[in-house]
Amino acid sequence: MVGMTSPILDALKALEPQAPDTPLRDSLLLGFDTETTGLAAGRDAIVSASLVLRDPSAGIDGDVHDEWLINPHRPISAGASAVNGFTNEFVAEHGAEPAPALDSIAAIIAAAQCLRIPLVAYNAPFDVDMLGGDLIRWNLQSIDQRITVEGDSPQLLVVDPLVIDRQVSHRPGRRTLTLTSEYYGVYPHGSFHDATTDTVAVLDLISPMATLYPQVGALTLDELMPWQHKAFDSWLQGYNSWAEEHGRRPRHDTWFAA
Repeated sequence: MVGMTSPILDALKALEPQAPDTPLRDSLLLGFDTETTGLAAGRDAIVSASLVLRDPSAGIDGDVHDEWLINPHRPISAGASAVNGFTNEFVAEHGAEPAPALDSIAAIIAAAQCLRIPLVAYNAPFDVDMLGGDLIRWNLQSIDQRITVEGDSPQLLVVDPLVIDRQVSHRPGRRTLTLTSEYYGVYPHGSFHDATTDTVAVLDLISPMATLYPQVGALTLDELMPWQHKAFDSWLQGYNSWAEEHGRRPRHDTWFAA
């Protein structure tokens, strides 16, 4: 159960489930981003997280926010600290205890999933896997377990702008959140690598993507996961062909369970 007050959970309680044929351009969305002690789920841990509920008809002015600073009880790597600005001393003094904070995050995501509100995250497996590793570490229910109990589908409904952009834009170069935001004309409300700023930026990507590529905006909630699985598999096949030609190691990534 949620261990603290949550504006998002309060907002979700007033909503009805979205229809399966709701197009992405019209769908309510729950943005998610984390800052962590490192890159390895299960070994590293979340130090800050943000969830933002967005109604596309209201835009950013109607956003509902929840955010957490967490004491991970694990050291922050030098590389992660350089990116996110957190120190071990700061999170130990100001961070919440992990179990209630993580339980809140998972409960809110599950509640949104039961309403068919997609979770939106850039390179979504990273943030979802980091949360999953922390839930295991603190003996908390997984998100899938919560959805199975509370809803009718144990599979996460996710929107990953990185996967979508790779499929439709066919542009060269790196695809960090910063560069992708610049490409779509999205400007951050704050500094990147702040969890809330990144979450809002990821949500801001959906509207220009749906406008520039109408086929993306027209995807229904029922079509989102199969379409993104195909898009990811297509990208991975292309990347590994390129890697073989250039003497690079192939990648064996997966993008959630099909």
